[in-house]
Amino acid sequence: MLLTISTTHTPATDLGFLLHKHPDRVQEFAQSYGTARLFYPEASPDRCTVALMLDVDPVRLVRSRGKSSPDFALSQFVNDRPYAASSLLAVAMADVFRTARAGRCTARPELAANGIPLEIVLPALPCRGGPELAHRFFEPLGWDTEATAVPLDEGFPEWGESRYVRLRLRGEMRLADAINHLYVLLPVLDDAKHYWVAPDEVDKLIKAGGSWLAAHPERALITRRYLDRRWTLTRAALSRLAELGDDVEEELEAVPEAEVEELAAAAENTEPQNSEEEPVRVPLAKLRRNAVLATLENLGARTVIDLGCGSGRLLGELLAKPVFTKVAGSDVSAHALTLAARRLRLDRMPDAKRARLEIFQSSLTYTDPRFAGYDAAVLVEVIEHVDPPRLAAVERVVFGTAKPRHVIVTTPNVEHNVRYENLTGLRHPDHRFEWTRAEFAAWCAGVCERYGYRVAFEPVGEDDPEVGPPTQMGVFTVDGDD
Repeated sequence: MLLTISTTHTPATDLGFLLHKHPDRVQEFAQSYGTARLFYPEASPDRCTVALMLDVDPVRLVRSRGKSSPDFALSQFVNDRPYAASSLLAVAMADVFRTARAGRCTARPELAANGIPLEIVLPALPCRGGPELAHRFFEPLGWDTEATAVPLDEGFPEWGESRYVRLRLRGEMRLADAINHLYVLLPVLDDAKHYWVAPDEVDKLIKAGGSWLAAHPERALITRRYLDRRWTLTRAALSRLAELGDDVEEELEAVPEAEVEELAAAAENTEPQNSEEEPVRVPLAKLRRNAVLATLENLGARTVIDLGCGSGRLLGELLAKPVFTKVAGSDVSAHALTLAARRLRLDRMPDAKRARLEIFQSSLTYTDPRFAGYDAAVLVEVIEHVDPPRLAAVERVVFGTAKPRHVIVTTPNVEHNVRYENLTGLRHPDHRFEWTRAEFAAWCAGVCERYGYRVAFEPVGEDDPEVGPPTQMGVFTVDGDD
């Protein structure tokens, strides 16, 4: 198996810093099923290419199979799977590029945090769905995608095409994001894994895809394939993406009943489905938006700014209500704002509606005069993404400088996490903390004392008598404002 990653960033040899692998060295990494070798075919200031070659030993692959792993039997020896990119390569890549995949680079932190021009080539990639599926998976992530079907035999074109593609990706991307895209999508395109899919695969998927899978138009298909169509795990993963994510399509109930049965019949060890109809659940992300919209209307707000607007779902619902005469959205992520513009169809938005909307990039930790002048500001699932030492700066910017009449803040209630199946740790890999109800109340009280507000609390979602609601909401109003 072979994977190459190239860059023309200047100097291109900085790729070695990002990967924590020196361009002048050939390195080997032992895997339970073979050996991964990493080397640089070219390394100049203008262009640098790293190659990861995985040499699979079929005998070792059989011997390393755990008690819970699938039994490929003789197929280990006679098929072509060891020679085409698959979950074997994804696992090796995660091992070799562990630090780069996490986005850490002490020597070049600014380089790790920003996109660089990248070209990724996979000469042979199993793709159940053909080149068109590769385009559907990679293009929404910002990749210029070339996927060419590999013929069964170039000497006999009448035999048709194989299920393999030659894949070339080009784009300006953070290296960590690029590696995580591949880690998730290689086995998804192959539609197979070489190891048993256990419940901890949900955590792996959320960790690798949490920053991009939530907004992907094919997230339901990607999730089902990644989890080997095990419906219990798929439900858990979609639940965490749709309910626990910050701005996600509601996919939890998106799979039709007939397709569920078809998937269950096709997958081994898939749990039988309950024949009784389950009530349709409204995802927590939707409940949050409903609660915020209702509160804004009850407060009589007419101008609203969404601080940390993400991909713009709340902005769209605000714009749909003419009562909100001016709507603004701000986010520190340029990529999120690009998704927001696409979601809101800014290029086709009617002039009257476009005149009510402003979108701009900014950081909540720095004073920005564009934050001021609104009746209300909302921070929906935002503060938990802020490092605790920087919360004071956010408070100062929002409550001290911008100082709208009302501020609505929602954040997860960590006490409710025990109610989520297969959830270990925090709800999202980017969360810096999650507060109990008492901790959130204490922070709100401090904000009120420092900046002259009063606060009321509202539950969002089912208010569990033991652990409280999944989301807690604080509604701040300037003290003395009726």
